Amino acid sequence: DVTGVQTCALPISLARMPTTILTATPEQLVARINQEYAQISAFTAPVTFKVSEGGSLKGREKTYTSFAGYILLRKPEDIRVIGFLPFVHTQAFDMGSNGKRFTVVIPPKNKAYTGPNTVTHESHNPLENLRPEFFFDSLLINSIGPEDLLVLTSETKTQIDPRTKRLEIQPGYLLTVLHRTSDSNVLVPRRVIHFNRTDLEPYEEDIYDAHGNIETQAIFGPLRSFGRLQYPSSVTIRRPLQEYEIVVTFQKITFNLALTDDQFDVKIPSGMPVTHLH
Repeated sequence: DVTGVQTCALPISLARMPTTILTATPEQLVARINQEYAQISAFTAPVTFKVSEGGSLKGREKTYTSFAGYILLRKPEDIRVIGFLPFVHTQAFDMGSNGKRFTVVIPPKNKAYTGPNTVTHESHNPLENLRPEFFFDSLLINSIGPEDLLVLTSETKTQIDPRTKRLEIQPGYLLTVLHRTSDSNVLVPRRVIHFNRTDLEPYEEDIYDAHGNIETQAIFGPLRSFGRLQYPSSVTIRRPLQEYEIVVTFQKITFNLALTDDQFDVKIPSGMPVTHLH
């Protein structure tokens, strides 16, 4: 070395390609999604929640203490989500919906809200921004109908395997579900489903709002057997526009029980102030 500085070659870790890469048509991926959606009519599950908020708009990220909860879900649109305060295990919130209107009770703040499933008045407290619709849409990938317009593209990611700590190449498919606006020929995305091409399982779904922004990202953890069916061991629900994230980890799931209407009916305690959202 003419500079007098000794150099040494550092080993470069090459990314490994999977030994199996599967191919599929849009029709085959749609059939897979619709089959998995059809086999679940309802479920109940004890869960653990972890809530984080923050980003470029809200500033430094803050993660709240993990807390236990319970989820009941029944197709087509009924859902109830209950969270408990850490340590004391009293209710932090109780939210239920029939798919059109919701009720949420927040005992620590002595508040209750009723109204449509969409957020009309955003709160600084992420728990008060919880809405049944994005919970439901994140926990089940909805079926794809014959009227939906589809685009299938490929993607390749390079990432570190958390177990081996080695670079892995992850080939995937992106199945974009589009619809045509009523007043023009413009196509806008409704959702994008990400598939891993080593097993053709969906690992993420991005759901878009009417303006083409990603409203909700649902990221699915590794599959786990719960009785006869497999289901993600966790679902991470990200709301990029509101800058918060909820990680739902499933302890146990019981599928396809006959749930009743009253199990989704949230009772507002007598005397608790109620805010009616419009």
